[in-house]
Amino acid sequence: MRNDTGHLRSMTQGSSTHSLCDGTGTIRVLVADDHVTVLEGLASIIGRQPDMEVVGQAANGREAVELWGRCQPDVALLDLRMPVLDGVGAIEEIRQRQPSARVVVLTTFDTDADISMAIKAGAKGYLLKDAPREELLACIRKVYAGETVISPSLVAKLASGLANEPLTGRELEVLGLLAKGRSNKEIGTHLYIGETTVKSHLRSIFAKLNVLSRTEAVAAASRRGLVQL
Repeated sequence: MRNDTGHLRSMTQGSSTHSLCDGTGTIRVLVADDHVTVLEGLASIIGRQPDMEVVGQAANGREAVELWGRCQPDVALLDLRMPVLDGVGAIEEIRQRQPSARVVVLTTFDTDADISMAIKAGAKGYLLKDAPREELLACIRKVYAGETVISPSLVAKLASGLANEPLTGRELEVLGLLAKGRSNKEIGTHLYIGETTVKSHLRSIFAKLNVLSRTEAVAAASRRGLVQL
């Protein structure tokens, strides 16, 4: 059914899924979760933001894919475990339709395998459901702006799952500063360690990421979501 302005309004019978695809110039967000309380709560929080609007709500991954194609949101916020089609499957199908699609995973699952699968499928953000609402809203805005956002508490798990060996906390700190273009001396000064120790950490990082240079290390870390460029 179309309203007087010709914008599509649809309701999927037998579920809580609905779509209001008439954007107003704000960040247009699609939300998908199979728990109606969570779905409605997220929609309420996002809908109250002056720079955001919820253009669709889906109760499973299949409905999320369908609504993505219909509404073309700026950002999709998906649960990882959903019926009919799970979050990873939904991300893959959405990105097949639109490779530049921006998707954030919001879930209770934090294993390295879950994070790895979501990132490999093309997720641009990964947060746990117990994250503060300010962190969630900031993540949506950052992903909309083109950034990749992974909760700091999950970075080490992602590193462990994707590297042959897990990077230590100190190695992740060195890697983060390396990505910012810091020299060995600057890294040492920032972390209060000597240049010799910095070089030792870099050798270990290179070995674990299977790279030969600083540039390759940063590129590999960026692909894996370990650093944000």
